[in-house]
Amino acid sequence: MFGIFKKKEKASTNFNFDVIGVDMHSHVLPGIDDGAQDVGQSIQLIRAMMDLGIKRIFATPHIMADYYRNTPETIGAALEILRAELVKENIDIKVDAAAEYYCDEAFVTKLENEKLLTFGEEKYLLFEFSFMSMPPDFMETLHKMRRAGYQPILAHPERYGYFTVEKCTELKDWGCLMQVNTTSLTGYHGKEVKKFAEQLVDELLVDFISSDMHHLKHAESLRESLKLPYVQRLLSEYPLLQNKGLL
Repeated sequence: MFGIFKKKEKASTNFNFDVIGVDMHSHVLPGIDDGAQDVGQSIQLIRAMMDLGIKRIFATPHIMADYYRNTPETIGAALEILRAELVKENIDIKVDAAAEYYCDEAFVTKLENEKLLTFGEEKYLLFEFSFMSMPPDFMETLHKMRRAGYQPILAHPERYGYFTVEKCTELKDWGCLMQVNTTSLTGYHGKEVKKFAEQLVDELLVDFISSDMHHLKHAESLRESLKLPYVQRLLSEYPLLQNKGLL
């Protein structure tokens, strides 16, 4: 559909992320998952994001039963440490926290028994799949999320090697929104991931773009992404949702 955007990337650009303003998938909270390991690293990542035009950050640490057993309490404590350091460093940016839930049996149990961490007035609920396979009973889980009043957002669908445009379309038809990692469009995660991310853009299946920021290599890739015609289109004329009600 948008073959023009497959042309060679431009040499320079004036684009940045202030058009959307919000990054709603990042791992900048200190010391609780595979993102920033201490508050100093958190500050480095946030400064890099601000330099690219980000005005508000939603930190979304992993919640995974076998690896990152985070809770609202551990996430809240890390957020307070980070906020205190931002004040100390005189850095003026709003940082809030939700989570990136790993979709497994433990998630379903939480969904049925706990109040989950969300962001935005729409009660956006960010979740991820295994990189090996999609849960066989996920459609029922999706219905449970919707019935509980949450608006599901699937993190980085382009990175699931078993995914297709048709599967993304089906999930969207059932009320699941899609968040693509901006860095995927640079080839950071490989050529096939880049190609699939471009397909999702072409098919108008992308609702949010975000950094999925873990470390400074991601920050550099995010900066490089601004040279890409696909990213420039997303920032200039694409019907993204994150600049509607998240600032």
